[in-house]
Amino acid sequence: MKRILIRSGKSPFYVASQQEFIQKDLIGTNSGNLLFSDAAHKILLTERTEITSNGLSTVPTAERARQINEQYDVFVVPLANAFRPSFKGALDKLSTLIEQLTIPVVVVGVGAQATHDYNTAKLGPIETSVKRFVKAVLDRSASMGVRGELTASYLERLGFKKHIEVIGCPSMFLHGDTFPTPRDPGTIDAHSRIVINMSPGATTVGDLEGLARHALSRFPHLRYYAQNLADAEILFWGDTSAVTGPKTRFPRRLTHPLFEENRVRVPLDPKTWMDELSTYDFVYGTRIHGNIAPLLAGTPSVVLVHDSRTLELCRYFGIPHRMLSATPADIHPQELYDQADFSDMLNGHKERFDRFVGFLDRNGLENTFTHGDGGAAFDLRLGALDLPPSLGVWDGTDDGSLHYRFSRLHERHTVTDRRLEMLTKKNNELQKKLNSMERRLADLENGSPLRIGPAVRRQVRRRLRPNS
Repeated sequence: MKRILIRSGKSPFYVASQQEFIQKDLIGTNSGNLLFSDAAHKILLTERTEITSNGLSTVPTAERARQINEQYDVFVVPLANAFRPSFKGALDKLSTLIEQLTIPVVVVGVGAQATHDYNTAKLGPIETSVKRFVKAVLDRSASMGVRGELTASYLERLGFKKHIEVIGCPSMFLHGDTFPTPRDPGTIDAHSRIVINMSPGATTVGDLEGLARHALSRFPHLRYYAQNLADAEILFWGDTSAVTGPKTRFPRRLTHPLFEENRVRVPLDPKTWMDELSTYDFVYGTRIHGNIAPLLAGTPSVVLVHDSRTLELCRYFGIPHRMLSATPADIHPQELYDQADFSDMLNGHKERFDRFVGFLDRNGLENTFTHGDGGAAFDLRLGALDLPPSLGVWDGTDDGSLHYRFSRLHERHTVTDRRLEMLTKKNNELQKKLNSMERRLADLENGSPLRIGPAVRRQVRRRLRPNS
């Protein structure tokens, strides 16, 4: 039995409540993370493997490394756009942990974050961290799997010309070497069930506010599937924007029309996410996994590309897409569907899957489609679970979570009070030191023929100032 430790927010078979998803951030700030980690779990699960979720937080201590070395045979790491400045701290922690491991470490998909024209200039500050991570992984595996052409060329420029394989994202291989043919939505009109998805980071590239406004005016059955933890928190907790205002152009406050009309959802579990999207006619927007999820469910979708991570995956998998910067805000979904060509995505899927399997084979990992039951047991077990639906807008009534909300608010209030008390005490102590030092300075001035100038006084005060 091969014991696999996988980096993921949770096991696909663990049923978490909405409260737990939010409080523990099981989605890793983005629901898309669970889509590819669940897919990796399914792919690697056979009668000869046992898979354990490590969570998303890395504990890089010697004790944790010892536990992993003793209890597991391989550490599998599915990642998203991990090569980005904001992920540097997490990447360094992963490197510290991996450098202490004696078992194989396999990265099944990682990407670099750059602009849609593949400009990696902003990645300069993290080059040392990226090199360290890649070296640590390659010292413990046959090769590293990356998401697409941009990431491969970026790593080549950093000196890694060998043992880097473009494999895409595991989420696209949820069904193995087959891929659902997207349904024909028919004529897309006011009766159609349409889903849009949008990324806050894409607002500088295209007119997302206009895109949402036109979609809302055209389709009475419209849904906006957001994916971030911040969106889930607004849906679950609410906000005071009705009083404080003003209304926002991007849907991030309850006063936005999409929230006011209860059109917003945040998926918490991949299975219910795909089940819900299977009931819609067409999906479009800037989220890569927000568009992969419906494709896996047989619903046609088109990606509006705004950065390298979405573009390189679309190019590799043949996912229909167009550049957001060249997309008018009033574009009709019918036009997007009519121009979409799904042939490359479907016809090239088996070849891409075989390439992915080859990567797994070279790294000593079996897969359920070649060495197991094709995921039948996984799907059967998952189907028997009562997984939570996507999160909707809380209307303020008792939805069964009021007790949790009050308890959580009390906990936060208590923690805040304790922190305030601690900071006040520290501030008072520092103030006493400052007063004492000023008295000593005054004594020195009074008893010395040399006067201490204002500049020295200011420097002393600055160094003794609280939080300096």
